[in-house]
Formats: sequence, C-alpha cells, structure tokens
Amino acid sequence: MQKLSVADALKTAVQRLAATHCETPQLDAEILLAHTLNQTRTWLLSYPQAQLAAEQSQAFWHTIERRAAREPVAYITGHKEFFALDFAVSPAVLIPRPETELLVETALHLAAGWPQPTLADVGAGSGCIAVALASRLPRAQITAIDISTAALAVARHNAQQHGVAGRITFLPGDLLAPLPHPVDLIASNPPYVSQPQLAATAPEVQQFEPRLALDGGPAGLDIIERLLAQAPKKLKPGGTLLVEIGFDQGAAVKKLAQSYFPGAEVHIKPDLAGLDRLLVVRDLAGQV
Repeated sequence: MQKLSVADALKTAVQRLAATHCETPQLDAEILLAHTLNQTRTWLLSYPQAQLAAEQSQAFWHTIERRAAREPVAYITGHKEFFALDFAVSPAVLIPRPETELLVETALHLAAGWPQPTLADVGAGSGCIAVALASRLPRAQITAIDISTAALAVARHNAQQHGVAGRITFLPGDLLAPLPHPVDLIASNPPYVSQPQLAATAPEVQQFEPRLALDGGPAGLDIIERLLAQAPKKLKPGGTLLVEIGFDQGAAVKKLAQSYFPGAEVHIKPDLAGLDRLLVVRDLAGQV
C-alpha cells in the first residue's frame, strides 16, 4: 500500500464517509486517524504532511470501512467521553449521550447537601452515571444495577479505571428488584424510545446499539412505568427519583409519576434545547 500523508489520508477518508451519508465525515475521519496513530486531533492538524506507515494506512482504512458500514465511532475506538471522563464502551452498552449529563448534574446538586448519600443507578450500562457521581461524591455509596451482565462488566471496568470501584456495588437484575435497601436517590436512564421511533432511527442505533437499552415498548413508557411502580418502596423518606425521558414524553410521564407518588413534588426538567429530558420526583413530605 502506498504511503499517505495525514492530509491525504483524511481527504480520502472524508470522501468515503460522505458517500455513505455519515453525518460528520470530517470529525469521524479525524477521530479515527488520531486513534489509529495514537495521537490527538490537534497533532493531525499540526502535522498534515506526516507520513503514515503502510501498516498504519491499512489499520486506518479498516476503521474507515467499519464507519462506512455505519458502525458508531465509539464502538470502533472503544471509548467515549462523558462528563469530562473517558469511558470504555462496547456493543454491550449504550453509548453515553451528552443529554444524560443533565441527570448527573441534577443528582450532584441534590446530593451535595447529604453527608453520606446512598444512590442507585438503574440500568447502569457503561457505568457512566454511577462513575461520574462517584468521582464527584467521595462520601457516597452507589449501587449500579443492570439486567445485562455484559454491561455490568463494562461498568465495573470503568469504575476500576477511575478509582471508584470500592464505592460502587454492582448488582445484576431487573430494575430495582436487586436493590437490598432504600436509598436517598435513584437515578436512571432507562429504555424509553418508542418502537415506531426506534424503527426510524439511524443505522448506527438500529444496527449496532443494544436494543435492550433502547426499546421502551409501543409508546416508550413500559420500562419507565415499571420503574415508577417499584420506586416508592426503594426510596428513603425525603429522597429523590431522577429518570431521563424522551423529548415528547413529559406530560405522560408526569401523570404516571403523580399516580405512583401521590403528594410528592413532580416536575419535568428541560435540557439545553428546551426539550423534556428529566423527570424529577421529590418526596418533600417524607411520605411517598
């Protein structure tokens, strides 16, 4: 294989990815080349005439072909940043999304006033929520639950990488069933995509991300309702439940939450785009 410069490799890769309708061909190509060369994107821009060795060119083109088949960049590199932390990811887990940072920020704000908070991350996936919370709450004890043992293995690895595994208990099981005792805060990014919406998602989601972490049933509310039904007995008096939801689910989810938590404060928190994103249930009276 003929040697290529960084600039030529990127140009060819961008053309290939654009032809397969990837949304961000330039960014994808830069990330994949930086990953292949074990460099930063800044380095690529600084040394556009640097030459790729033959084996580097071959490895880079292999990643481009995977991306051209619409495999997500994060699965190709095995990494995704979330809350300024690097997380290992695999096809066993949902790729962390920026919108989930609202849940983490809200949880941190609430837990800041508790001396030794107990928290549960339900549907932990990569562990991005549990690990992000543990990294900012040194006195917290966190339980991370997922029905997928493969996902829990990824979450445990990420906790070890960030030095917080000693404060996170990993439990396999369905929603809150494995949680042995009530906690101060329950946080969850459950499957909430409706089946019609899931059928219309991009190939990156439909073909590669775990359906178990996405499919919320016909209206996207099946798992959320089951979680709401279980939560009252698993939340301490005065505690809070945080659940990420779909942009069009606010009214329906609020009504469901009020039926399972009569007397509690229930509201929907929007994301930066002003869309419904987070259900917040606070037991102000100490009774839910």
